[in-house]
Order: sequence, then C-alpha cells, then structure tokens
Amino acid sequence: MRQPSSAAPALATPGPRDYAWFRDALAPVVSQVQLAELKSVKDEHPWTTVVNRGWTTDDAVLKLLSAKFRMRIADLSRAEPGAVRAVRESLARRYRILPLAITDTTIEIATSHPHDLDCERGLAFTLGRAVRTALAPPHEIAARTDELYAPATAAGNRADGSIIRLVDRIIAKGIELRASDVHLEPEERGMVVRFRVDGVITQDSVLPRAVSAPLVARVKIMARLDIADRLRPQDGRARVAIGGVRVDLRVSTLPVAHGEKVVIRVLDARDTVRGMEALGLDDDAVAHIEALLEAREGMIIVTGPTGSGKTTTLYSIVRRVHQRGVNVVTVEDPVEYRLNGVVQVQVNEKTGLTFPAALRSILRQDPDVILVGEIRDRETAQIAVQAALTGHLVLSTLHTIDAASAVARLTDLGVDASKTATALKGIVAQRLLRRLCRECRAVAVGAAHAALRMTGDPARVFHAVGCAACSGTGYRGRIAITEVLIVGAEVERRIASNESAARILLAARDGGMRSLWEAAVRQVQSGNTSADELLRVLERPGIAELRHGTARVARTPRPPRANAFELVDARPAVVSLRAPVLVADASPESRTSARALLEGAGVTVFEAASASETLDMLDRVAPKLVVVDTALPGLDNAAIIRRVRSHATRAFVIVVGERADDDQEAAAIESGASDFIVKPFRPRAFIARLHAIIGDHGN
Repeated sequence: MRQPSSAAPALATPGPRDYAWFRDALAPVVSQVQLAELKSVKDEHPWTTVVNRGWTTDDAVLKLLSAKFRMRIADLSRAEPGAVRAVRESLARRYRILPLAITDTTIEIATSHPHDLDCERGLAFTLGRAVRTALAPPHEIAARTDELYAPATAAGNRADGSIIRLVDRIIAKGIELRASDVHLEPEERGMVVRFRVDGVITQDSVLPRAVSAPLVARVKIMARLDIADRLRPQDGRARVAIGGVRVDLRVSTLPVAHGEKVVIRVLDARDTVRGMEALGLDDDAVAHIEALLEAREGMIIVTGPTGSGKTTTLYSIVRRVHQRGVNVVTVEDPVEYRLNGVVQVQVNEKTGLTFPAALRSILRQDPDVILVGEIRDRETAQIAVQAALTGHLVLSTLHTIDAASAVARLTDLGVDASKTATALKGIVAQRLLRRLCRECRAVAVGAAHAALRMTGDPARVFHAVGCAACSGTGYRGRIAITEVLIVGAEVERRIASNESAARILLAARDGGMRSLWEAAVRQVQSGNTSADELLRVLERPGIAELRHGTARVARTPRPPRANAFELVDARPAVVSLRAPVLVADASPESRTSARALLEGAGVTVFEAASASETLDMLDRVAPKLVVVDTALPGLDNAAIIRRVRSHATRAFVIVVGERADDDQEAAAIESGASDFIVKPFRPRAFIARLHAIIGDHGN
C-alpha cells in the first residue's frame, strides 16, 4: 500500500454533511410537507428518517438514487477482508462507509452519501488509490461495519463487551484466516492484534488500552498460567473447538514496556502431520529425501531458520519411517503435535528431564528411530551422534541458514569431525514460499523491480494480484523448497578432514545438489510462486558464497540451460569475467548500486567496507577487477593498488572519486590504477570503460 508523502497536508475532520442533494433527489416519492420536515433533521441521514417514518423504502430510495446518479447498488455481503484490513475502522466510521474491494490502484466503497468530497479525498490520500463508490442504505452500512470490525467494536461497546467473547472472536478469526500465530501486542495507542498468515504478519485491529489487561488475563486463564505474575515470561497450552474441530494453542507471554505481549501459536494437526506428497515439494526434492530415508542407521538433519517448516518436514519423515513397523521415540520441547503409535517425550528442565537425560533413557528403551526435536548443546549433539553410530536412525533439526553450515554447527558444538562424517547421512535445508492464489494470479509482464527474467517462456512467470479468496494478498498457502545434501564419499572425506563449509558445499554441488535458489526458481517457473516472493525469502546467488568465505572462484560458468532463471538488468553486458569483482566502498548505497549494475551483467560481486576488509577479500577471492573508492577508510588507494598488483599482474583497478579532482586522478593513475571515474557514474559509460580496460583479457 503506497504511503502519502510527508509534504502532504494533514487530513481534516469532516464537517456537518449537507443533504440538500438527497432532499432534491427524493422529491418524486415524498410530499412537500415531508420534505419540509426533513430540513429540520440534524442528527441522522435523512435516508434513515424517511425509511423509519414509513414514507418510503430502502429499495425505492436505492433505485431512485442509482438511476439519478448512475451509480451501482452495493452488495455488502461481498466485502473483501483485504479491503477491510486496508481501511482503519476509525476511517470507516468517520466517513460512514464500508470497504468492498481493493486493487493496486483503486478502493471500492459502499456509501449512502455519493457527494461526500471529504470522504473521497481523505481515502484517496490515505490509501494512495482512486475511490470508486456504490450505493447502500446507511443503517445497513453501519450494521455490516459492526460485523466486520467486530473485535474493536466488541471491546469498545459495553453492551457487547464480554472479554471472553472478544478472545474467542480473535482466535476464531485467526483460525479462519489460516494464521499460524496470533500476536497481541500492547502499545501506547492500545492493544494491537496481528495475524501471521503464510509467514507474513499483518495488523488486524487496535483495541482500546482499557481491555489490554483483562484480555491478557483471559488468555492466561485458558492456558492455565499465573494471571498475577506479570513480570516473568510464561508458556502454556490450551485447546479450543472451531466448527467441531479441536485445535491446540501454544501460548507465550512476555513482559514489555506497555504491559504483556501474548503470542498464540495455532497448532492444527491437519495442516502439519502430513505425508511427503503434501509438502508441495517438486519431484527431485521428494526423490532425494526418499533416498535418504532408505537408511536404517545414521543421522538425518533438517535445518533452517525459525518458521521454515522444519517441524512439518520432520514429522512427515517420521510418518514415512513409522510405516516400516519400527519403534519410534521422540524427545521434544515442546511436543507440538501428537503422533499416533509414536512414543513422545516432553522435556522438563525443572524436573531434570533435559534433552541429554531423555536421550540416555531412550537408548535403553530399544528404539529403532530417535527424533530429537532440536540439537541445542554439546551434550545433546554428542549423544545423538553416538546413537547414530551405534545402529539407530537419528532425526533432528538445527538452526542454520543452509545445509553445509549444519556441519560447521556440529563442529562448533564440540562433535568430532570424523564422527560427524561417519554418522551423517544427509542434511535437508528448507524454506517456505507463499503459494500464488490460483484464483487471481496473472502473468508477469516486463521486468520486475530487480529485473528478474526467464530466458525461456516468460508467459510462465506469474505475479500476485489479490482477490476475495486470498484476502487480497495474492497468495494462499505455502510450499516448501529444499536443498538436500547427501553425504557421499567426497563430502564425507571433506567433513572428516574438517574442511570449511564452502569446500563441503562445492563437493555437494559437484555431486548434484541443487541449491535453495534453484529449487525456488523451479517453483517460479512452475507458476506456484512469484519472483517477488523468491527475493523476499532468499538471498541472491553470490551473497551466501561471500558468507562462506569462498565462492566458485575461477570456475568456468556453465552455459545457460533452457528456461534458466537469471538476474539481469536492462543494460549492455560486460565482458565475461571468470573471476569475481570486488567493490570496496564505505557507502552501503554505493556498494549496492555497483553490485546491481555488475550482477545485472552476470558478474559475481563481493563487497568490502574498509581497507582491512578489502585486503582480506583480496586474499580470499582473488578478484579480476577491484572498484575502490578514494574515501575508503584505513588505507590509501596506492597501497591497495600495489597489493592488487602483487597478487595478479592481470588484475585491474578502477578508482572512484566523489568529485572531479586532477590531483587524485593523477595519483591514482601513477600508482597503477586502470582508470579513475567520478560518482555518480553513468551505467552505459561505466560498462563501456570496462570493455576498454579489460578488452581481450577478460577471460
């Protein structure tokens, strides 16, 4: 939703409404005496007056006004949730309107006052959209507004102000919207209700501050927590029934500046305890995971950040393994979902039932498969690896960004590298992408913000639109993308040799592992998600390699495959470089601009913000080209140029200055720089200079 500029004037409060237009329009169906009476009505819409006094009907007024002003009659039952969320309740009540539908450019509302210019201007300014109107009776708009903005209305209206009903409404609405979490956040303006739907948090409503304490108390009572203790975090569970279906809730409270924040995790087993085929994985990912599940002993790790769907995948794996007729025991904190036929152990630190203690006991229970909810400490990691080495199949999770980093994490926890290499069978790194709504998705036309494009059929790339089915978001549900690292002979050798995550990653890639980025691209090409969603969730190629410390340095790029997905820019291509480019600049904005330009030309880019970082990167990535700013702190350009020349005589240096300066330019060229340019440089000119400097030496 576009935001108004700071220079725009503040919204004025609407003044008394002039209903002369309504009285004039009504003349054909009421008497002159009745019209005279209407002029004395001050506190309500004359529409309400003529209907309440029986002078005419809503239908008659609607038909009359619709014909006179050529306006559509609104269907209030079709108000879209996305439109309701876009318009604050205070605005809806101020202007006495009901939001009906919203797009990127328009907001459609129901109104009984089609000549209210204050309303039209106010909404257009606030939402950054053109306002389209349809007619509806004022009392029907008011009633429907109460329904759609129920939580705030219930909280503010004592006649309907039961806190119990308010909490029930909030939770029921969250479940109806398929929210994974309900956030109740106290702020200075009141208690803010937010829902996380498909991984994205959106604000639903703001409740009056007066209801904050009793609302939190009600949730605590449901979860059997101490309502008197407001100074310590607490965790609990509750169970509710929605439409005859039981749903478990996990409740967490946290003391914050304006009270207590509550997060309610919605645990619907129907959405989580599913088979592998229901995760939305493509065929290759399913085949690789099923290959891992052929193992009868060893360790399989599922990794990813919080909220990446690790638990869902792990439980799906357990369901598949359990079909073999084996003894499966889990140790979890907390046990989120109950699995039939599986022994599940809940960690309880207060009683001494920790992960290590539970694992030791489980090993004496003749298990075939052990699920460790998460490996958090050294002792748990060592016991889990030892169990994997003694004939058990161990399944667990780690919080790492990708598959190769999981090995480094086990090493950091103190597990011997040789044991890790022998025990580990595979690692599944995972993310979740929002699935495009099939009802409203549309073919993406032209280049997107960062210029994502396919070299194959562009008609296969879709973008989000928004409709009633997806609550105006353009997405409904999520799909999992994975990279599956299978520990083959070379990967095992590198793990045992305690080599870096980057070296392990290269071996896995050579063995056929597909990255998270490539898996996501396939989902974009299949029309399941959008390029915008891909960029929201994943870093572009090159950034992850920088984190690992080495990229695919000096590796010959493979020829593009049919339907390959690549980052491009609408600018001429640079001479192909087999080695990367280093951009050394203290300004994040300048580095970002240079990266976008060079990556758009197909070049791998690394960044440095200081002289020390520059020298370190020179040693680690051996760049073919260095673009260095004159204001780089810590070292003068001449020293950097000498360092570059000492590494590779065929490397090139471009010095960038903030302004035209003859002395700086002369000093740079005399020190051995290939060129000197001034910010802000023009893209086409910059590309042309690269051609001139690198020439036939680019390869």
